Amino acid sequence: MSNATPEPAKGRLGQMRQAYKITKRSDRNIGLILLLTFLVVGGVMAIVMYFLFGHSTFGLITTAVFGALTGVLGAIIVFGRRAEKAAYAQVEGQVGAAAGALQMLRKGWDMKPAVAFNKNQDVIHRVVGRPGIILVGEGNPNAVRGLLAAEKKKHARIGGETVPVLDVIVGNGEGEVKLTKLLKHVQKLPKSIKPSEMTSVLNKLKALDAMRPAAPMPRGPVPTSMKGSRKAMRG
Repeated sequence: MSNATPEPAKGRLGQMRQAYKITKRSDRNIGLILLLTFLVVGGVMAIVMYFLFGHSTFGLITTAVFGALTGVLGAIIVFGRRAEKAAYAQVEGQVGAAAGALQMLRKGWDMKPAVAFNKNQDVIHRVVGRPGIILVGEGNPNAVRGLLAAEKKKHARIGGETVPVLDVIVGNGEGEVKLTKLLKHVQKLPKSIKPSEMTSVLNKLKALDAMRPAAPMPRGPVPTSMKGSRKAMRG
């Protein structure tokens, strides 16, 4: 029996191919854009290098190599930005999209998806970092606000007076944070606690989480697509 689920891409080139396929679904001109970026950036730098090094053999070789390298670098930068934008566009509005974005947080952050939810799939995710405890809600804004209020009370008991409990609602309305800006929003929050305090908070949260029912988080393309595109750009 054949398995319809594609195998995860292996190696750097495999990741790049996977990210390119994901991007092309919503950005059909990505190939042409990358080619033009390579030609324009590489061409401009080649002209600059030609005038700097003159007409010697060494100058021509240096011009060609430097032009090609800068062209490739320019194309990679453009590809990275458009791949990330395409990944966000494909998952926006889906359950778990915010969790997929938050999973791209690097070292120094602890993210737990769906610490609270309801039958309508309104969900609260939790991030613990230097800013404190951050509760991120996605779904119907009115329902999410109710969930956030209840969770803030529970987490405030854990954090006490020294650990801030912040809340974020993902959406496009007033006072909400767009999915595409969620990662930067969380990372730019002011630092309020030390790493040692983070460890203490996480240990206390384990007891709170142990009393919760298992969260029915989807395991579909939301985290995979976003993490795949970002991973291919990081190296």
